[in-house]
Amino acid sequence: MHLDFPLPILEGRLIRRYKRFFADIELLSGEIITAHCPNTGSMLSCSTAQSPVLVSHHESPTRKLKYTWEAVQVCDGWVGVNTMRTNSLVVRAIQLNDFPTFETYHTIRTEVPYGNLRSRIDVLLSGPDVPDCYIEIKNATLAYGEIAAFPDAVTTRGQKHLHELIAMVGQGFRAVMVYVVQRSECKRFQPADTIDPTYGTLLREANKAGVEMIAIQTQVTYQGMNLLNPIPVEL
Repeated sequence: MHLDFPLPILEGRLIRRYKRFFADIELLSGEIITAHCPNTGSMLSCSTAQSPVLVSHHESPTRKLKYTWEAVQVCDGWVGVNTMRTNSLVVRAIQLNDFPTFETYHTIRTEVPYGNLRSRIDVLLSGPDVPDCYIEIKNATLAYGEIAAFPDAVTTRGQKHLHELIAMVGQGFRAVMVYVVQRSECKRFQPADTIDPTYGTLLREANKAGVEMIAIQTQVTYQGMNLLNPIPVEL
């Protein structure tokens, strides 16, 4: 399954990322622009100055920044950094039945309020004669060799989501964590215990409680994102 980047896509080099949501980039034309960085993580290993990057250009009059940072080149491959594309990719794959485990569900809703901690679930699936399925999607860009890892910074928000999913399973619903690995060289997934040990502990507790774990590999190209194959989740 393929998800195109919005056109036009422009190449450049990263000057700096700052205040989490801003990135100064020099385009191949020599123009220096400020792009929106749609990623709340530390982007460890993905925000090195002078790295080649891809940005999309948008002419909407309601946007303050006309450019969005889509991907960065790390070693010889592109890594997707736009977390909104990750959610769109998973939703589209579910719609096309590219996730067989979700094929019994007929209704897809996104960003639905739920839980006791005032959260919003990324995807809520409903269908006849099956419990609702709560899906939380995470964008994994951190890698140690062939091991993909999440998170790349301490994430109290991610910890909260795991608590919410555990509670949903306790109420008789289905809950699934989906980690979209944005690096095609990675062959398996693990929690980044050295970065956020609390998250790793909660992830293992969630697994024991019945929260399902899926990690899926993608390939990022100049044109967009290709959904590849599931990879093992090692807890």
